[in-house]
Amino acid sequence: MKREWTRWRVYRKARVWQYRPAMKSVPTQADFARREREFRHRAFPAATAADWEDWRWQLRHRARTATAVARVLALSPRERRALAAPDAWRMPLAIPPYLLGLLAAEAPDGPLHRTLLPDRREARIAPGELRDPLGEEAHQVAPGLIRSYPHKALLLATADCASFCRYCTRARTAGRAGADLAAALAWLRAHPEIRDVLVSGGDPLTLGDAHLERLLRALRDIPHVELIRIGTKIPAALPQRVTPALAKLLKKFRPLWLSLHFTHPAELTPRAAAACGRLLDAGIPLMNQTVLLRGVNDDLDTMLALNEGLLRLGVKPYYLHHGDLAAGTAHLRSTVARGRAILRAMCGRTTGYAVPHFMFDRPGGGGKVPLGPAWTSS
Repeated sequence: MKREWTRWRVYRKARVWQYRPAMKSVPTQADFARREREFRHRAFPAATAADWEDWRWQLRHRARTATAVARVLALSPRERRALAAPDAWRMPLAIPPYLLGLLAAEAPDGPLHRTLLPDRREARIAPGELRDPLGEEAHQVAPGLIRSYPHKALLLATADCASFCRYCTRARTAGRAGADLAAALAWLRAHPEIRDVLVSGGDPLTLGDAHLERLLRALRDIPHVELIRIGTKIPAALPQRVTPALAKLLKKFRPLWLSLHFTHPAELTPRAAAACGRLLDAGIPLMNQTVLLRGVNDDLDTMLALNEGLLRLGVKPYYLHHGDLAAGTAHLRSTVARGRAILRAMCGRTTGYAVPHFMFDRPGGGGKVPLGPAWTSS
């Protein structure tokens, strides 16, 4: 018994030590409010507090050029060189003021910088990388509508996002026109075998309330569509968008599921917590899908802090994706071995609710396959 107690004390000490580095990046509510206010006064002196709360103002004032980014952020020489070469970017640049504030709070070349700022390595196409890694264009049955499985369809309602993640699978469509909704809805009505529709993009929550309500009403009126899901990064990238009006709108179309996209504990701000809380109060279940990213979240400390932080917000960590073979993303793609090692280490160190499924989308549209870790040899 004495030996077991000694082991437990050592285990507890080790566990606390593992958490310490990642948890430093999560601010208190008071610290976050002060930091955000100071950033607004410095970077956007003409903006009022009401402007900052307005998601439309945030979208209108996204940083889209190297000049706009350099004006408000401290940058490393590597980041400055990449911003000076827009011809090498794999997709447009778009960062709302809210996210610029999060970037300003971390050092240059920090984890959020790596996910949002261009990198000159985006111009390098590694062997096996593809422009359309999931073969979506080959499975398109109407403009912006992909039949991903026999009973599922993916509706790309828009190609716009609050911000463009540099590892995006759909970089080829970023900022372009979205789906032909009339044609997509007509196809869905004519195919009763489709029971599950994922509304994605882009980010469908960048649509206005009226547009979004028309879309959800049209889907809900199709008798054989039983499950409607929305894929969004809005609670992480622009939580101001989750207004009481939006929550009330979404509540009308329950059962409705939201798949969120948090990648690092620095995104788990008080604003993100409030946005998730508002959605949960509306009866909307929240799941999270994270991409394993080199130098961003591919370590035990960060993954524990992220997933346990999500649980505290009422969000279930669902998938950890190995990076798709999207062209120009090799510098951000971690390894399967590293992902397996992280998940194996998480087991026994945290609740099972915090351990996501490790998945990989097979190139060409072959669907998702689990990557482990394996626990038995036979």
